[in-house]
Amino acid sequence: MNRINNQFIDTGRLVTGVYDVDIGKPIENATVQITTADENGDPVVVEELVTDSSGKTPVIDLPAPPIEYSLSPGEPMPYSLYNIFVNVEGYHPVRVENAQILPNNTAIQQVKLRPAVNQFPEAQNIYIEPHTLYGVFPPKIPEEPVKPLPESLGFVVLPDPVVPEFIVVHEGVPTDTTARNLYIPFKDYIKNVASCEIYATWPVSAIRANVLAILSFTLNRVYTEWYRGKGFDFTITSSTAYDQAFVYQRNIYSEISVVVDDLFTTFITKPDIRQPLLTQYCDGVRSSCPNWLSQWGSKNLAEQGFNSVEILRHYFGQDIFLMQAQKVEGVPLSYPGTTLQMGSTGQPVRTIQEQLNTIANNYPAIKKMPVDGMYGESTRQAVETFQRIFNLPVTGIVDFATWYAISNIYVAVTKLAEFR
Repeated sequence: MNRINNQFIDTGRLVTGVYDVDIGKPIENATVQITTADENGDPVVVEELVTDSSGKTPVIDLPAPPIEYSLSPGEPMPYSLYNIFVNVEGYHPVRVENAQILPNNTAIQQVKLRPAVNQFPEAQNIYIEPHTLYGVFPPKIPEEPVKPLPESLGFVVLPDPVVPEFIVVHEGVPTDTTARNLYIPFKDYIKNVASCEIYATWPVSAIRANVLAILSFTLNRVYTEWYRGKGFDFTITSSTAYDQAFVYQRNIYSEISVVVDDLFTTFITKPDIRQPLLTQYCDGVRSSCPNWLSQWGSKNLAEQGFNSVEILRHYFGQDIFLMQAQKVEGVPLSYPGTTLQMGSTGQPVRTIQEQLNTIANNYPAIKKMPVDGMYGESTRQAVETFQRIFNLPVTGIVDFATWYAISNIYVAVTKLAEFR
């Protein structure tokens, strides 16, 4: 049930984005119906919305349990549950069951529709499993945090860690041959896992520490080719016994999304190793994991004033440090190293102007601008509109997070144009 003593206490927010297969092509005028269950379990329509030219609904407020429930382990359930039904002519409708609304946070539900190929399109159902801190999931099987790598024999130097364009996620344990392999954009994967594994209501230093652990764990799997070296055709699994929780197309949270956008090239390592550390973790309440990160423990340390690095050193050792991957696959140009803002000039500004003008072909709310390499008012307004559409802090400044967000959407839009 969603109610606490027949009442909701706090308020969360929900925004839904609807796209044609990929975020590069938003769908306008899609009907989005939000429902919940009444005291008898019968569905009740809460809101019926229509998407705008960017494929987005308005942000709506929804009742949620008290925030205290997500700040300590155990019962009762700390989030409320809503179903989302998306329908538009020419596409298979989608029903999302059990979107999780936390108090004082914005849930982001992306829905990717498939064009209907017949007169009677079938509905696609997406079921969001309980959060790992609330539901029952198998604990992580321990592994060595540093993996053996092939010897270079003095001639070959292993490349530095690279942020891949996609993660291939196996939906199940490694040996389950019936499970799907899903190609998920790297940042989307990290945001999904973090939204499955921790609560967005936690202090930001705890969120950052946990996101860094998730990033390092993932990049270790990428760098060591752990599963491919064992003969499998995927990067990582969705099993908590082997890897990290992942629920296909589950809702994420804007507070987590912002942290991931800021950190997605950063990983944890130690002196004298080239690889990202396999940063294992557990909830720290139902299961104990010495020398690993405790999720609830990290929240408690953050409340005591620990910053994210101090939290990580508390669990993984004082000798750990953070590094950044220098290469991000799938983007045209890497971040130039300095923010772009009013008065900036040069080729990086020209790059942003060209990319935003291309994105504007599919997202007309972004107004096109002259490509002159001068960061003026029209460029600032276009950047602000982009940030607003894609759930970034609206600053009008192109920082690290905004640069790569623009790059990712530009790639999505141009890839779609190639197939038309």
